[in-house]
Amino acid sequence: MIKVMMCREATRLMSKRLDATLSLGERFSLRFHLGMCRACRHCNAQFDLLHQAGRRFDDEPPADEGDNTSTRR
Repeated sequence: MIKVMMCREATRLMSKRLDATLSLGERFSLRFHLGMCRACRHCNAQFDLLHQAGRRFDDEPPADEGDNTSTRR
């Protein structure tokens, strides 16, 4: 039986899937909801963009501490 998902639950699953694997039922329910809800599709795209940006930020090497171009003294 398909359970109708509210946007709040869909948002929770969108966030959860960035850190953990969703169950088959969760994935199916989320996909079904996203197929019907334009606002949640937009939200999901924003989650993906923020997740990618955060990953790129973490991948950047730290600034060279020996760099003399800094004005800190």
